[in-house]
Amino acid sequence: MATSMDLFRDFDRFVNHLARPSTGLSMPMDLHRDGDKFVAKIDLPGVDPESIDIDVEDRSLTVRAERKAEKSAESGEGEQSQWVMRERSYGTYARQLSLGRGLDLSKIEADYADGVLTLTIPVAEESKPRKVQVRHSNGSAQVARRLLIYLGGLRRASVVPGAGV
Repeated sequence: MATSMDLFRDFDRFVNHLARPSTGLSMPMDLHRDGDKFVAKIDLPGVDPESIDIDVEDRSLTVRAERKAEKSAESGEGEQSQWVMRERSYGTYARQLSLGRGLDLSKIEADYADGVLTLTIPVAEESKPRKVQVRHSNGSAQVARRLLIYLGGLRRASVVPGAGV
C-alpha cells in the first residue's frame, strides 16, 4: 500500500515534469552587446569541452554539446547501486541562433570555462557607427564664382546693340 509520502513524492515529480521544457535538455543563454561585439553566455554544466561543436552556416550559428549519463556505481560489496532520484538531464543539447546582418562571422570566438560557453561575435567594420567628416569649402572658390558672375554682367552691360563690337 502506498504511503502519503509516496503519493506526495509522485505528485511532486509529476508537477516538476510538467514545468520542465519538453526535451529537458535546455541551454539557458544570456546575450548582451558590449561596444563593438555581442557576447552570448550559454550554460552547459557538466559538458565535456571536447563534445562542444559550433557551426556557422549562412546566417545561422548552431551549438551542440553532449553530457553523458553517469553509470550507477558499485557499492562497496560489489553490487550495483540503485538510483533513488535522477533529475539531471543527459544527452545531446542543441541551440540555433539566427544572426543578423552586420556581424563579422569569420571572427567569432568561443571559450568554455566553469560550465559556461562564452561566444564573442564582433560587429563587422562596415556596420560600426562612424562619423562622416564634413569638408569645409574654401572661401576663395565662392569669391571666384562671384567675380565671374560680376565680370559676365559687365560684359553684357558694355555691349550696346547695333554698336558693332
